[in-house]
Amino acid sequence: MNLRIFGWSYAVTVVSLVVAFLYGSWQALILCAILGVLEVSLSFDNAVVNATILERMSEFWQRIFLTIGIFIAVFGMRLVFPLLIVGITANLNPIEAVTLALERRPEDDPTSYAYLLNEAYPQIAAFGGMFLFMLFLDWMFEDRDIKWLRPIEKFLARIGQIERISVVIAVVALVLLSQVLAEDPAVVLLAGALGLVTYLGVQGLGQYFESVGQAQMEDVEEGDAPGRNGQGGPTQLVKATGRAGFFLFLYLEVLDAAFSFDGVIGAFAITPDPIIIALGLGLIGAMFVRSLTVFLVRKGTLADYVYLEHGAHWAIGALAVILLIGIGPFHVDEIVTGLIGVVFIGAAFFSSVRRNRKLEAQGVNTHKTADELAAEAKAEAPR
Repeated sequence: MNLRIFGWSYAVTVVSLVVAFLYGSWQALILCAILGVLEVSLSFDNAVVNATILERMSEFWQRIFLTIGIFIAVFGMRLVFPLLIVGITANLNPIEAVTLALERRPEDDPTSYAYLLNEAYPQIAAFGGMFLFMLFLDWMFEDRDIKWLRPIEKFLARIGQIERISVVIAVVALVLLSQVLAEDPAVVLLAGALGLVTYLGVQGLGQYFESVGQAQMEDVEEGDAPGRNGQGGPTQLVKATGRAGFFLFLYLEVLDAAFSFDGVIGAFAITPDPIIIALGLGLIGAMFVRSLTVFLVRKGTLADYVYLEHGAHWAIGALAVILLIGIGPFHVDEIVTGLIGVVFIGAAFFSSVRRNRKLEAQGVNTHKTADELAAEAKAEAPR
């Protein structure tokens, strides 16, 4: 099972390191390996959140995520995206942007590719920060039976009863931060608004087509299609296919992009060479993150460790805040950003383990369906 899921990741890692060595000898190989390790270790929250979405998709769309999706992640986000940002902000055509990237000028050179990309960081941070902030708010404002940080999550669920409160909070935060922190508030406001619109558009379409797909499956199976929200049987999950699967796939790709913004910018602190960044962050890092996502789905890890999803979303909230603060002169080191995510997910994992041991000591089976876990959480909740 593990080799089948991670086999391609191992193979891609070997090939990437060989290409890096041929491209720039031992120094390039070492830098490529460092970037790959950083991307994997700092993106576990990305994998956990991806897994919660991927488990709702059919096997076909899961395969698409691992094939076409990896192409988008590597060449789209880790190679083409930085080139586009530099080209737009510096008024360069694509050929000039590529030429500048391959020149490997020092990062402190105002005409260098890395310097120009860093100059565009406020816009990138506003877009990615708003996308992730909305994801965090929408998840936290939902009233769910299983709660990790119970007092805080119960309080947020009460606030979530106010319609569109997440949009209101996100817009107010964007306006205030752009006015207080940004050197060019208008540009930051536009980028943040685009991030908000992208989130609402992609998520809305995904939810619509997923609901259509579920309704169609219920019609075909005459109400026997299983679901997580009490629709149908209790043991399986209605898988999104067709248009529903496509929009969930699209949502996953935008989500991956939002997660990768900070890492792509931070990679230039290690090397300004876009080829090495694409090999390390893209091929090695992105491939392992995808394999880890599939591993979590195949092993049922999210069902066994019920607080992992909570920890990942708290990590998303922290990353969103760090990105939004980054529209000003403050920039948190990427290592610190990643460690915050590791702390949240690690705490959620150990909380899940402690919960499972407690239930097992009481003779309760912890390997249960989502519906059974939700009913159990209701029974455990203090009255």
